[in-house]
Amino acid sequence: MTLKQGKNNGIYQVLSIHTELRLERRLEALGLTEGTCITILNNDKKGSLTARFRGTRFALGRQIADNIEVKEADR
Repeated sequence: MTLKQGKNNGIYQVLSIHTELRLERRLEALGLTEGTCITILNNDKKGSLTARFRGTRFALGRQIADNIEVKEADR
């Protein structure tokens, strides 16, 4: 599944990121790498998706969130 398909307050683990190399490197610099746990704070299907990872809140555009493969994290 993609991050865009995730539910509010859901915790997911990043499997892979499929974006252009420049954007992928930028996300890695922010701490979004394979294996990272990410919590969706707001995914109301309009505008950007708000998520928390590595202790910081981020807003990700829908197109970016659609290119991040995730699975539900083991709690």
